Formats: sequence, structure tokens, C-alpha cells
Amino acid sequence: MTRLALLALLLAPLPASAHGGAAGYLTAEGAWSFPLEAMIPLYLAAGLYLVGTWRLWRRAGHGRGVRHWQAACFWCGWTVLALCITSPLGLLSEQLFVAHMIEHELMVIVAAPLLVVSRPLGAFAWALPIVWRRALGRIGRWRSLAASWRWLTGAGVATLLHAATLWAWHQPDLFAAALKRDWVHWLQHVSFLVTALLFWWSIIDGRARTYGPALFWLFVTILQSAFLGILLALSPRPWIPRQTDLLAGWGLTPLQDQQLAGFVMWVPGGMVYVGVALALAAAWIRHAGTEARRRQTYA
Repeated sequence: MTRLALLALLLAPLPASAHGGAAGYLTAEGAWSFPLEAMIPLYLAAGLYLVGTWRLWRRAGHGRGVRHWQAACFWCGWTVLALCITSPLGLLSEQLFVAHMIEHELMVIVAAPLLVVSRPLGAFAWALPIVWRRALGRIGRWRSLAASWRWLTGAGVATLLHAATLWAWHQPDLFAAALKRDWVHWLQHVSFLVTALLFWWSIIDGRARTYGPALFWLFVTILQSAFLGILLALSPRPWIPRQTDLLAGWGLTPLQDQQLAGFVMWVPGGMVYVGVALALAAAWIRHAGTEARRRQTYA
């Protein structure tokens, strides 16, 4: 029964009704929600990127400045983020801890790295009037601002901020507050996304110069997130607040719901981090080989 419930959770197109369970989830109306506080920044980012890419390609040529694969990464990341917020998964996350975990894992290990890889800041800048671009350029050269950015995107700082955010929001009191108050729930979403963006920026943006530290801090992230997932999955008792009284309709007990959530963080989430680590290790080897051949050439 539990397996069927989880399958329904992942595949069902509609949310649960207030009367609960899989049947309510499959028949309820109002499945999709479009909160204004999420729609404004989402569509603002989409509009800026679209206009900026169009202007840049019109000036430099199609695929120049913003490569086609970077544009694809941006729109894939943006779509995943938008679906996390507006799709039935968002409403279901108020009922099932495992849905809550899937929602946040999609934000942190799918949407965030795709957005970072796309390097959207250049496109955003090109969407602005030239006077604004010049003003932002001057602001970006402020020493204090540049130093703060370098500090925040340092691999160690970004990793620790991301880990602290992850562990803090899985403390029972904070998790319960996020379930009871909408503004706390949105603060949870924003903090997960922002710290994930900083983390992936620190890992991906500086990899050509610092492969070793990037791999080290990625390994730290693999360990700490896997450990939290293991604690959730193997705990003999629920230590995350029960989200609703609707679990019985899914054939789940609160402990089973928590264990499934822990498994999602532990195994699928861990596999993404390990995959990135292997890709970075391969890039490091290629980079070292290229440097060795270049030194031999000029020796």
C-alpha cells in the first residue's frame, strides 16, 4: 500500500482535497496556485532574460554572449522552480513530508545548479537601459561590494551557509512554524534557494582554478546531507512534526512519511551530488593533462 501511495504521489496531476488522501488528491479542484509573491519575481526574471538574450543575440549574433545550451539550462531551471511553486506538488507538500522533501530537493539540486550554469546575469544586464547598465557596472566595482561577494561565494562559506540552512529548517520547531505560517514557509523556500545558488556558484564558477577545494566542499555537502537523510530514514520515531491528519488516506504513518522523505534526501539527492563530483574530477584530470602538455610544448 505504501508503495502505491508513493507512486500516486509522484504521478498524480491534482492535489488532495481538504478531505484527504489519494482519492481527494486526484479529484480536488484548484490544483495549481499562482501566489503573487512568487509570480512577480519569476516572471520578472523570465522577462529580463528573454529581452536580454534577444538584444544580445541581435547585437553579437545568434548563440554569442549567451550560448544555446546556457539558454536551455536557464529555461529548464526556471521551469523546475516555477513548477515547484505553482504545481500540485506545492499543495501536497502541506500534507506529506516526502512531498515537501521532493519540492526542496528539486529547488536545491536541480533548479539552482541549472540557473548557475546558465550564467544569467549578463542577459539580465542587457535587458536594462544602457544608463542602468553603466550604473550597475560602477556599483559592481565598489571594493566593499566585490569583497562581500567574494566572501559569500567562497566555497567554504557558501557550503557552511547552505548546510546551516538545511539543518536549521529541519529542526522540529522551525519546521512546525513553516507549516503554520505562510510567511515562514516562503522564508524557508527563499533561504533554501538563495543558499543553494551561492553554493553551486562557488562550486561551478571557480572550478577551473580550484578543482581541489571545490571537490572537498562538495564532498562535505554529500556527507552532511546524506547524514541528515539517514537520520530521517532510520529514525525509530517521528522527530519532524506531523504535517496533517491526512496521512492515513495515503496508507502512511507519520514515521513512514518521514522515512520516505529521508530516503529521498539520502539516495536520489546524494546521487546528484556524487554525479557532479565525478564530473568535476574528470574535468580536473582533463585540465591537468592539458596543462602538462602545454608545459611540455614550451619546455
